[in-house]
Amino acid sequence: MKLGGLGMIDRIAPWVLGAAVFLLSMASTAGSVGVRSSLPTPVLATVAACCGVAAGLARRRWWPLVVTGAVAYAWLVMWPAAVVASYYAGTRLHRGRDLWLYVGGAVALHALGGIVSAHAQGYRALVAGTLGNVLLMGSAMLGLPLVAGLWVRARRQVLDGMREQAGQLLREQVLRADQARDQERARIAREMHDVVAHRVSLMVLHAGALEVNAPDVRTAKAAALIGGVGREALTNLREVLGVLRSPEPVRGPQPTLADLDRLLDQSRALGIVVNRHDEGEARPLPPTAERTAYRVVQEALTNVHKHAGNAETDVHLRYRPAELEVLVRNRPRAGADGDLPGSGWGLVGLRERVELVGGRLEAGPWHGGGFQVLAGIPAA
Repeated sequence: MKLGGLGMIDRIAPWVLGAAVFLLSMASTAGSVGVRSSLPTPVLATVAACCGVAAGLARRRWWPLVVTGAVAYAWLVMWPAAVVASYYAGTRLHRGRDLWLYVGGAVALHALGGIVSAHAQGYRALVAGTLGNVLLMGSAMLGLPLVAGLWVRARRQVLDGMREQAGQLLREQVLRADQARDQERARIAREMHDVVAHRVSLMVLHAGALEVNAPDVRTAKAAALIGGVGREALTNLREVLGVLRSPEPVRGPQPTLADLDRLLDQSRALGIVVNRHDEGEARPLPPTAERTAYRVVQEALTNVHKHAGNAETDVHLRYRPAELEVLVRNRPRAGADGDLPGSGWGLVGLRERVELVGGRLEAGPWHGGGFQVLAGIPAA
């Protein structure tokens, strides 16, 4: 709104300036703020209109205003156009030959106007023909507007320099912030690789050795499952490290609802009874929605493993017209002390993930005595 208002003022200002010059020019020839002229009113109105039009177009073409202002002043002591021309000279001319040429021409113009007025008769000779009045009018119509224009131009140059300096400082600050962020990302990636990736790799190696030297089939299957989960964790960890090391890493395919059964089978292999329930007509969903639903189930099952032991768990996928509702609910663990787990950082991060896609997440105990995670993910 502010920018639109400034644009409107910028468009109207030339017309206002032209109208003001026209009215002041007519007033100067009527004797109100100048020397009364005996010429017919249409002639005076024509000269004043030319001065007004030249003032309105001064932003684009400045020299017509100089010419009309010089003619009007020397002929009729019509001063408004000459004042505006002096102001524009201060804002446009560089401090050098052009500026001094204008000052010399303006002085010669005022001298010529004084000579013409001195040879005239009556009130004009008294007002604009004496030496003192010529000097006074020259200072008022040449010196003051010219100084004002020079001050405005100097102020604009200072402001432009400050804006450029501020922009340069902002660019340097952004560059330093980007460098610091890249360095921090690289440091985190190195630490994760040195600590987490190394430990998970050792876990996978030990699981492989256990699978080869297992005393029975059940132990071998458990070791194979641990090795598979560890290798999948290494794959996900490599993707995370790639994101940290490079702003635009090459990412592999992300899990969707088609991979949900494999996730549930991994939990079942660890001894947890997991029941899947699909309600409504299954349909393809946007990849972001499916990935979010997969992460909800994954985090909920992780919490079941950590806090509920071998409690039976139900996974519900409810296909609503406008959203996909995901409900993961576990039964109470046998022998538990009744204390339910709180929502730690995992649920906090999961809630942020769901809210980023415009969904909702609720987590807490349910009347059956266990814990549940309910997420509503928009289908659009």
